Amino acid sequence: LQDPPSDDICYATSNRQGAIKEIAPKADLVIVVGSTNSSNSVRLKEVALEYGAKQAYLVDYANEVDEAWFEGVTTVGLTSGASVPEVLVQDVLRLLADYGYVDVEKFETAKEDILFSLPKELRAALKNDSGEPAMRLGGRGAKPSR
Repeated sequence: LQDPPSDDICYATSNRQGAIKEIAPKADLVIVVGSTNSSNSVRLKEVALEYGAKQAYLVDYANEVDEAWFEGVTTVGLTSGASVPEVLVQDVLRLLADYGYVDVEKFETAKEDILFSLPKELRAALKNDSGEPAMRLGGRGAKPSR
């Protein structure tokens, strides 16, 4: 196996780093939701500090946020690692609201709406003899095609 070049990061990680570079100088505190074993989450915390956040912390879950961090803080920046489930970010947002940080401004430097096509071999494998997709996505009660 060969690793990609160390400066080769995915677009989602690149977008988040770009956003935190703009947010950090305006934030008294930046919270990054992500794991300490995630290099992109750790890097987001580092970038926040490098670009002017007065303090930055990395947490896996909302219950790891320390109320003492908010002493004298008026502006909080919040971001997450690229693979962090949205529910974990929402949990931190709810906690911030409990602490009185209710005005939320969504900051987006790039829209993450890129769709990647499946390789042709996989697309072919997913088709049945009639040329139709072998499975259809659906809600409750949806049944796969036969």
